[in-house]
Amino acid sequence: MGVFSGHWPSESELDKLRQKVAEMSGRDAQEVRVVVSPYRICPLGAHIDHQGGTVSAMTINRGILLGFVPSNDTQVTLQSGQFKGEVRFRVDEVQLPKHISKTNGLNEQIDSSKPQEECKWGNYARGAIYALQNKGNPLKTGITGFICGSEGLDSSGLSSSAAVGIAYLLAFESANGLVVCPTENIEYDRQIENEYLGLKNGILDQSAILLSSYGCLTCMNCKTIKHKLIRPPEVQNNHVGELGNAYKILLAFSGLKQALTTNPGYNRRVAECQEAAKLLLQASGNEEVEPVLSNVEPEVFEAHKSKLEPDLAKRAEHYFSENERVLKGLEAWASGNLKEFGELITASGLSSIQNYECGCEPLIQLYEILLKAPGVLGARFSGAGFRGCCLAFVDADRAEEAAMFVKNEYCKLQPELASHINQGPAVLICDAGDCARVI
Repeated sequence: MGVFSGHWPSESELDKLRQKVAEMSGRDAQEVRVVVSPYRICPLGAHIDHQGGTVSAMTINRGILLGFVPSNDTQVTLQSGQFKGEVRFRVDEVQLPKHISKTNGLNEQIDSSKPQEECKWGNYARGAIYALQNKGNPLKTGITGFICGSEGLDSSGLSSSAAVGIAYLLAFESANGLVVCPTENIEYDRQIENEYLGLKNGILDQSAILLSSYGCLTCMNCKTIKHKLIRPPEVQNNHVGELGNAYKILLAFSGLKQALTTNPGYNRRVAECQEAAKLLLQASGNEEVEPVLSNVEPEVFEAHKSKLEPDLAKRAEHYFSENERVLKGLEAWASGNLKEFGELITASGLSSIQNYECGCEPLIQLYEILLKAPGVLGARFSGAGFRGCCLAFVDADRAEEAAMFVKNEYCKLQPELASHINQGPAVLICDAGDCARVI
């Protein structure tokens, strides 16, 4: 259980992947295409995308790799570096959402002979076909592919599900000669997650993975779906200057694992935000408007928050304060003020704990350890805060020292959970990444 940093994907990772797909397909390794689909972090904008808030994100230089060759027919054959078994289906099979297929039995018949774990990991590929079919895309060519995450990395809290969905979309589009713009793929991946898998999340993850650019902060208004890239001052002329080299991103892993779709806390918080919005809109005579907090003016919240139950008031407080932190953070990033940017990240983490009330004891301990680590500028949970990891921005010169400090301190407080992080690093040192692409 150590500390790790390095380039991604490395030539050896790509070679190994191409060789694996060549063995599976009987084709030449030079024919293998690779989708690079990075994980994302969200420095500011926690838990407000589903309410139409403004969020910030950037990708890191770790993620999902999907090596594939187009089939000579409609057959899809997939293997995974993480799960056993093989997923097989055809691109011309009609895919139905999981909650529908349980009642009508169609997909259940297809899956019934297969191990449950294998069926689950194959759902993202089937979901990609579902989304593409929904929009009438002509799909005639399947793929033979092998998918894997960055070696030894627990991806909890890094939007791995969106990275996987996007990887499959890009592979099927490439195999079928479809030209699809990033904003369309954001919508397709939303369909995979919301409609096919039944997860009530927003579109931040997909947007970050598809729209990011190295060294920039991606800002998205989740209500208007408008985005912009905020460049730090030193990289405006297309060269990485001081800011690009001034920080590293630390990912500290808790050893906790739980999928969002199985955690009632995530969907319950979304419902609480909507309930708060509904009551605030009623109080201001706007009940006909969709009940999301982005439709509530901040002054309306201030005027009527006393009418909300304590829990609902906290959820709304988090939304309005986090939205404000995002706007301040974008200004800090654009002016190269990493100190202020870090302080806003830490405040976001605190609001997630106190107002949004996510995070369990190990994650909160990890957050507090990061804040004491040498050179750390700011920290918070990464992802939904119901599992996974914490992220921090750290002074590049002190990244190794900070990582060792965090690893040692967390081991003292949570020896059992820390012992679960046996396949990879307890703390990962990353750089900013780029957008998803086929190479």
